Amino acid sequence: MAWFAAPDYWLSRLVFQHGVAAIYFIAFLGAARQFRALIGEHGMLPIPRFLELVPYRRAPSIFHLYYSDRFFAALAWSGAAISAALVVGAAELVPLWAAMALWALLWAMYLSIVSVGQRWYAFGWESLLLEAGILAIFLGNDEVAPPVLTLWAARWLLFRVEFGAGLIKMRGDPCWRDLTCLKYHHETQPMPGPLSWFFHHLPGPLHRVETAANHVAQLVVPIGLFAPQPVAGVAAAIIVITQSWLLLSGNFAWLNWVTILLACTVIPGSWIAAVLPVPESPSAPETPIWFAAMVIAFAVVTVGLSYWPVRNMASPSQRMNASFNPYHLVNTYGAFGTIGRVRTEVVIEGTDEPDIDTHTVWREYEFKGKPGDPHRLPHQWAPYHLRLDWLMWFAAISPSYARQWLLPFLERLLDNDPATLRLLRRCPFPDSPPTFVRMRMYRYRFTTRRELWREHTWWRRTLIGEYFPPVTRITPTDPPR
Repeated sequence: MAWFAAPDYWLSRLVFQHGVAAIYFIAFLGAARQFRALIGEHGMLPIPRFLELVPYRRAPSIFHLYYSDRFFAALAWSGAAISAALVVGAAELVPLWAAMALWALLWAMYLSIVSVGQRWYAFGWESLLLEAGILAIFLGNDEVAPPVLTLWAARWLLFRVEFGAGLIKMRGDPCWRDLTCLKYHHETQPMPGPLSWFFHHLPGPLHRVETAANHVAQLVVPIGLFAPQPVAGVAAAIIVITQSWLLLSGNFAWLNWVTILLACTVIPGSWIAAVLPVPESPSAPETPIWFAAMVIAFAVVTVGLSYWPVRNMASPSQRMNASFNPYHLVNTYGAFGTIGRVRTEVVIEGTDEPDIDTHTVWREYEFKGKPGDPHRLPHQWAPYHLRLDWLMWFAAISPSYARQWLLPFLERLLDNDPATLRLLRRCPFPDSPPTFVRMRMYRYRFTTRRELWREHTWWRRTLIGEYFPPVTRITPTDPPR
């Protein structure tokens, strides 16, 4: 079955699988550290309540059989442990069937978390990690050469990620077509990174070059993935470069990292060996019939399920980041069809005074990632995902987006709930809970070069008004609409 195997992609497979295992590790670690406040039994959107309302067929998860916070933590930490083992090479030390079983177990465990994650897990990179995890199952290990069909499935996934994102931009905000979107995006993106201020202050013509290059990278280059080598490899290398640019300019969890790993599956190992001292690929025996049959079945399913994302990309009402089945198989992708021109931030403040008047002293809560203190340089968090920080960005854009979880969040701040406070960088009331908390809306903009030099501030903020009125433990109120 010489047509079935691609031995020159052994190193490509190695990079991809070890990289996906590392992303799995980060994803499970983040779930273990954040779930109690977000979706735990006493969280803002509790899993037990969700399971009562949503059947297994819509949200496949092991938690339909049993749920407790202890069980969730055990699953998340077990997932992190298995991921770590795969990072250091466990899949190459066990038989082929066992390696596939380990990858399948990771996929099932993370699917169980995503299926019950609700708003906190409603991001395209969750589906992307799950779909990449499926590819890792059918790439095998050192007992077989990488299957050609699985490598083509990886190219198809990479194409959907890039081409879908390019289409959604061209169909969306006019600033993508007049090449001005990046004049705003570095400042208004969900969670800027430490270099975002510098990207924002690039010259205007270079912003236009950035935008035009983005269109080429997402709408033209991906077509080359299906061409013979060396064209496909060159296209993949361009994608690696453009995704690295995005890594430097912001925090998008593991979206860019998984995209880079997918591009690595298109680059032959011989190219890497020509410039780096890498070990020779192991001599793999003939591909087992059972493994070939499973890969062919996987390819057939992928072709069948591709109808929906293809139809979506061809539709003028294209959806962003959508799954067409509850198992997140063969999804559609895309992001930032619309770019904000102005950055707004919700700032949360509290006071420990018994009554509120014009002289009340309010103290600000600080988040780990989202902008707050104007003097603080944004940090690099990706590929780690700060889920509360991301949803606070959405809440500032559309208050109705936060209706489900905002009041529970404020209630937990009023109780100094330890799990909730661990999601924050600093609580201004470490010894006793506040008596009142409130939320205010600010406009944020990056400082100019002169302001940064003179005032040592990265942001300049201006109060817009009240976002949510002061509340205490006994104040009945409704979330914003």
